[in-house]
Amino acid sequence: MTQKKSRVVLITGACGGIGRATVQLFSSKGWHVLGVDRSPFGDDFPENGHFIRADITDPSAIEKVFKSIHEISDTLDAVVNNAAVQVAKPLVDTSVEEWDAVMASNLRPAFLIAKLAFPFLMQAGGGAIVNVSSVHAVQTSANIAAYAASKGGLLALTRAMAIEFAPNNIRVNAILPGAVDTPMLRSGLGRGHAGDGDIQSRLDNLARRTVNGRIGKPSEIAHAIYFLADDTQSSFMTGQAMIVDGGATARLSTE
Repeated sequence: MTQKKSRVVLITGACGGIGRATVQLFSSKGWHVLGVDRSPFGDDFPENGHFIRADITDPSAIEKVFKSIHEISDTLDAVVNNAAVQVAKPLVDTSVEEWDAVMASNLRPAFLIAKLAFPFLMQAGGGAIVNVSSVHAVQTSANIAAYAASKGGLLALTRAMAIEFAPNNIRVNAILPGAVDTPMLRSGLGRGHAGDGDIQSRLDNLARRTVNGRIGKPSEIAHAIYFLADDTQSSFMTGQAMIVDGGATARLSTE
């Protein structure tokens, strides 16, 4: 086992838009990044980190991930639960299998990873867990019920974990991104909430609904995640929901 020379972070959903930006940011800050995703990352994963390909919808795969982590480091300083999928269809058309698949990807892994990461965080003397929820946890729209429910559950889980883990010097917070230009956002533009037209027209429609007048960038969410993970910046924050949405939820829907 190698000696820890820098802080260590575990990031799930490492191959997604927000995940990749978060991997790169933590690495640039000198962290040893452990990335997990069921898709291949490619050749540009940071040299000072390790990528573990695994499908964390399978509980046994999560256990194997932590066996691999133990071969790399006996401590974790932060965990970023970022992996997610989205089913964009009416509730009455959503199958039980689709509902369960969303929960198995977006909610259950955060619970299991917290359990398995706990001794690693304890070994480090404490640390931080950042759960990537969504504005859909507090404000939502039609044809995305399973996703909204999973992200609402993740927010509630964040509060519960924060209370239980506080005596162990482990902070737990949630980041709630709004409209961010990621493959997931683009793939969900067909559910009617962004109007008609081509992809760019729909992105422009979304942008006009934010106070800032634009769609967010994955790197902007990554910096917010880093803020919550870094004890030097957010040491007095736990159990909180940080909304990063360009002001979209600040505006009345009837305006």
